[in-house]
Amino acid sequence: MAQFEGIHWATKQMQYRLNEKQLNILDGDSKVFAVSRSIHYGLFLAFEGIRFFCQKTTRGGLEIVFFNWHKNLERFQQGIAFNLGSAQQALVPTQEELVRLFLDYFRQPTMHTFLKEMAEKQAQGYLRPFTVDEEQSIGVTFPSQPAIRAVVCRYDQYLGEPFSGVVIPKMVRAIGLNQTGRLKLGINYLMSVKAIDQAKKVLPEAASALFLDDNPFQNLLDRKLTEWDSSCCLIALSDSTIIKIPESNLILPSVTIQGIVAILKQQGVTVIERDITYGEFIEKAKANQIVTIGSVGTAGILNRCQKLVMIDYDEHILAEHLANEKHELYRPLGEIKKIYWDIYQGRAPVPPGMRLDKYEI
Repeated sequence: MAQFEGIHWATKQMQYRLNEKQLNILDGDSKVFAVSRSIHYGLFLAFEGIRFFCQKTTRGGLEIVFFNWHKNLERFQQGIAFNLGSAQQALVPTQEELVRLFLDYFRQPTMHTFLKEMAEKQAQGYLRPFTVDEEQSIGVTFPSQPAIRAVVCRYDQYLGEPFSGVVIPKMVRAIGLNQTGRLKLGINYLMSVKAIDQAKKVLPEAASALFLDDNPFQNLLDRKLTEWDSSCCLIALSDSTIIKIPESNLILPSVTIQGIVAILKQQGVTVIERDITYGEFIEKAKANQIVTIGSVGTAGILNRCQKLVMIDYDEHILAEHLANEKHELYRPLGEIKKIYWDIYQGRAPVPPGMRLDKYEI
């Protein structure tokens, strides 16, 4: 579902070797060894997506603005820890270390021109840190040369609406017992792409797939909704309430959705955090009680599903949902995206319990 307009990458990337605590600035196209545990086995391969805004200060300098990025850093720490052995846990950077590391990257002279142009364009910024084993090895072991790399891009717009989707019950995004669903790991996104491929067989224009839980031997209608293929979901109902699915080992703890929920509550919208079974979801769709299903993630913030097809294991259609664009909730959900981005730019207040961090570079 990821489609961008006006995307532009910085020419330099960051490398930070965890063993040596050493920061290096590499060319943007610097390679990873073809013979790497990360490449061959997915070992020590985690990543994060962090939205930011760059603006000029009154003194003519530059300032980087993050919204709730401490939660991004915490999630990244968890991904790093999961990918290291028990004897390597001391290598996991603290949040303070990560903050210092990324700010040092932003403060490099080679990044100044890119960030200055970004501030002038008031473009959306995206920081993508990821982990990789820098050693040349075909051994199936934990990494001996673990490192964090990071790249930065800016873009004008995320092209996320309108979109259609399909519920895919025959595949699961992750296994809760392994505690991988709550981490940003590459394997989860491979399953996401495979699910979209399956969705297109049912609905050719489908751009997204909606997953159920990891209990395929349970009665289909008793299974619970979890996530979209690469984003979390909010379910807007005709009684003007919104359902947020609780976080679990199957649900990525979305930083964006926490901010979106805080904004909704600030505007007086009732958000109920609870599970919803596939059976209840189908019943509500048939009774026209669903306004829309929101897709919530870092790059797109919030996009509304215009059509969702619900199928069984044999790909028979059980129900279809069409967005109710005339409902009082539909338009505000679309406006939430702007409000969320306005917080970065100081044009909207920070919701209670949320954080806005600013750093002069």
